Amino acid sequence: MQRRKNIWPGLTIGIILIATVIELHLQGRLWRCACPKYFWTSDAWGSQTSQLFLDPYSFTHLLHGIVFAGLLTLLIRRMTAGWRFVLAIAIESTWEVIENTNTVIERYRQATASLGYQGDTVLNSLGDIFCCGIGFALAVKLGWRWSIILFLAVETILLFWIRDSLLLEILMLVHPMNSIKTWQLGH
Repeated sequence: MQRRKNIWPGLTIGIILIATVIELHLQGRLWRCACPKYFWTSDAWGSQTSQLFLDPYSFTHLLHGIVFAGLLTLLIRRMTAGWRFVLAIAIESTWEVIENTNTVIERYRQATASLGYQGDTVLNSLGDIFCCGIGFALAVKLGWRWSIILFLAVETILLFWIRDSLLLEILMLVHPMNSIKTWQLGH
């Protein structure tokens, strides 16, 4: 009986992922990039960003998982970590669907340094969801203190590496600043 009970979170995640893939495809997202690579690009400003399975922005989705682990633990203590993981995947999948709507894509183009952003491929969205799951699992394993340190370390590395980060991305979507946009573009 216990084995059957443990299967439900995994099945639920499978259903969430299938629904996400279908919705993204119905929104007109390409399955994958037409380029010869599928797995990784390190160029945050190149044409393959948001097109391959992983890119530098995948690390911001890892941070989503860390944040979701903390918030869901604080808000829903009685729920098992497995079901909180399901909720984190559901929230991240919902974000992927919202992020790839024409309205949000246009907002990214106007408010951030992502001038040529065309939205994610389905493959990239799955990579982002995967990274969120890794971030969640790391946060559960590390505990809140080390998770905060990891969050701040990744944010700092991203600022130096790609001139962007999760917190900067949120700031620029909510309250764009020309000085930050200019800095991000390297002018």
